[in-house]
Amino acid sequence: MDFTLTAEQEMLRDTVREVLARGYTAERRAEVVRGEPGWDPAIWATFAEIGLLGLTFAEEYGGTGAGPIESMLVFTEIGRSLAPEPLLDCALLPGGLIAERGTDAQRKDLLPRIADGSLRAVFAHGEPGTRLPTAAAGAAAQRHGDGWRLTGRKHPVPHGDCADLLIVSAAGPEGLGLFLVDPVARGVRRDGYRTHDGLRGADIAFDNAAAVPLGDAADAAAAVTAAIVTAQAALCAEAVGAMEQALALTTEYLKTRKQFGVALRSFQALTHRAADMYVALELARGMSMYACMSLADGAVDPVAASRAKARVGRSARLIGQEAIQLHGGIGMTAEYPVGHYTARLTAIEHTLGDSADHLRHLAGGVGNYQMVEI
Repeated sequence: MDFTLTAEQEMLRDTVREVLARGYTAERRAEVVRGEPGWDPAIWATFAEIGLLGLTFAEEYGGTGAGPIESMLVFTEIGRSLAPEPLLDCALLPGGLIAERGTDAQRKDLLPRIADGSLRAVFAHGEPGTRLPTAAAGAAAQRHGDGWRLTGRKHPVPHGDCADLLIVSAAGPEGLGLFLVDPVARGVRRDGYRTHDGLRGADIAFDNAAAVPLGDAADAAAAVTAAIVTAQAALCAEAVGAMEQALALTTEYLKTRKQFGVALRSFQALTHRAADMYVALELARGMSMYACMSLADGAVDPVAASRAKARVGRSARLIGQEAIQLHGGIGMTAEYPVGHYTARLTAIEHTLGDSADHLRHLAGGVGNYQMVEI
């Protein structure tokens, strides 16, 4: 398999890297996440201008028609810079569901507005008490005259605090359905909050709220599974970018920081620990590429996504902890970036199932394989 990037892919990667390097320093990011809405509208507008908000949409809906490889490159750069813009949560993930399940009228109405940055949608699927996401929901949707009414609670909803439109999963008469809900409509209560990695989320409750089916009310379990797998692959790519930068900061610190008159890189035990971080990074990178290539081949495989998420999560934990330890006291300060990389890696590890959840899921399927005899 040829892993060489095309000239267009390299240009996309370099463009995103330049935009984020110009827009964010550690100090600038800290200022942005402390304010409202928790990300930079100017950078969001730039994302729209260079086609990132509609990266995976068809060209007829204002997108660029890019695939999983391009998405992986973009999210790796977002991880490297710790950019707080909700590209996955408010654009590509809900846009993918609209493209897959929406009517032609819904696609023509919603996708161009997401691509140009004028509409932010989110997928509200997670519910209290659930860890590893599945194509199921406790929220319920029932017919009410000519329309639908929705009751239930969704939490956490990443970046649900700034959404203009909710795509809500709910159990309906024909199975799992997807419904469009106005977040400020009667019967919707939305409580926003800050997450420990500096981003935002929301706890959203529905009490007989008016809803419109995305497409029809038929079972959308396959579309939800595909969305979850795609999101897990994107998070793995983002984590790889964050791990790259955490390792780069650590190795630079070991080269320049002196103890007892010599650079820390002179201590063999510390260089061995840095080498272990590098090995963990390359293991994570390989599994991230595996998840991405599976999607590029047209295979929506929850097993592949779980394998990748489990490995990336374990690498993220090791690299984050070692980065702080090898920096010493400065690694714990809010002013130094390595702690923020670790916080984001921790959040990614716990999003859409952590390593332990995925290992249990994979172990539960061992019996589905035939015995291998040597």
